[in-house]
Amino acid sequence: MRFSATVACLTACLASAEALSVFNGRAPNAIASDDGKKVPGESPLEFCEAEHADDIVKIEKVDLSPNPPAAGKELVIEASGIINETIEEGAYVMLTVKYGLIKLLSTKADLCEQIGNVDLKCPLEKGKMVITKSVDLPKEIPPGKYNVLADVYTVNDKKITCLTATVTFSMGNGFFSNEL
Repeated sequence: MRFSATVACLTACLASAEALSVFNGRAPNAIASDDGKKVPGESPLEFCEAEHADDIVKIEKVDLSPNPPAAGKELVIEASGIINETIEEGAYVMLTVKYGLIKLLSTKADLCEQIGNVDLKCPLEKGKMVITKSVDLPKEIPPGKYNVLADVYTVNDKKITCLTATVTFSMGNGFFSNEL
């Protein structure tokens, strides 16, 4: 299946090249919450604190396999949702990655450019989307707790969606293991 704006946001939160290649590293353990913000399915994704009734993308479910992801392994992301309005050129993602309280990355990325990396192009037409995306995860990443925020907007600054994820990388595998 093809990639959509939904999965462009999801992979940013789930150890894709855009979000976690900065760390060149190990796969996360998800930290889930029980406050109703969790995106349905098996993943660390949550909706941001904001109201989501008017979001252009309605995420129905996101599953990761394996969950939690494993360092140096392939991660398969399966997602479904509905795009309620066509997403045009100029849409963008505000992406922030923090290591504890330290901001590692804060960038504004062109959404249409990013989805071009996975064989899609804008405009993304409205309708039901079912996506499967495979990501090869790298082996090394400094251990610690990472918080990722992906806030996605149209060219006219209308909210597409907003997602967060908290992932914890622990010692024992990858670059910081005893395998060195």
